[in-house]
Amino acid sequence: QVQLVESGGGLVQAGGSLRLSCVASGRTFSSNTMAWFRQAPGLEREFVAAITWNGGSTSYAASVKGRFTISRDNAKNTVYLQMDSLKPADTAVYYCAARLFSGGYTYAGPSDYQYWGQGTQVTVSS
Repeated sequence: QVQLVESGGGLVQAGGSLRLSCVASGRTFSSNTMAWFRQAPGLEREFVAAITWNGGSTSYAASVKGRFTISRDNAKNTVYLQMDSLKPADTAVYYCAARLFSGGYTYAGPSDYQYWGQGTQVTVSS
């Protein structure tokens, strides 16, 4: 089992920045591919970014590439999402996800991840 707890969400003006954190506990964190997804009201959960177990490979949704940065600190069992140049369209609940036995790849589908956090709200005002 893996438990994931997100933090760092909040209200920010357009153009501002936030950094989300996700602390993992339970099974070995350092071997997992980790990802961030988001879900706005009435919409499906969508992929934001993912990172392999050693940080050697990352992937991003086109809508956030160049503005968001995913990183991880395996010593702290934590994955981060630095969000810059935020837009109102980024408003959503952001979820952290973990995939065990990832084979060193990133994945963009919600069904590819076995464990999820409870989510943290990000609201960007115009």
